Amino acid sequence: MGISWQHLLIVLLIALVIFGAKKLRNIGSDLGAAVKGFKKAMNEGDTEEQVKQLKHDEGDADFDSSESSKRSADAKTGTDRKA
Repeated sequence: MGISWQHLLIVLLIALVIFGAKKLRNIGSDLGAAVKGFKKAMNEGDTEEQVKQLKHDEGDADFDSSESSKRSADAKTGTDRKA
C-alpha cells in the first residue's frame, strides 16, 4: 500500500508545474543545507557530551601509590605484603 514509482512521478510533475524548475532547485538546496546543518549540530552535541563525560571520568581514576596506603589496605583485608 506504499507509494509506487508512478504515483511519485505524478507528484513530482505536479510540483514542477506549480513551482517551476528554478524554484524546485532552490527548495532542494535549502532543504539539503538544513539537513546538513542539523546533522552537524547533532554531531557537535555528541562530541561535547563525550568530552564532558571524559572529564568527569578522569577524576575517578586517582590512585594513591604511596606505601602507607598499601599498608592500610593490607590491614583492612588482613593480608601481609613483603616488599
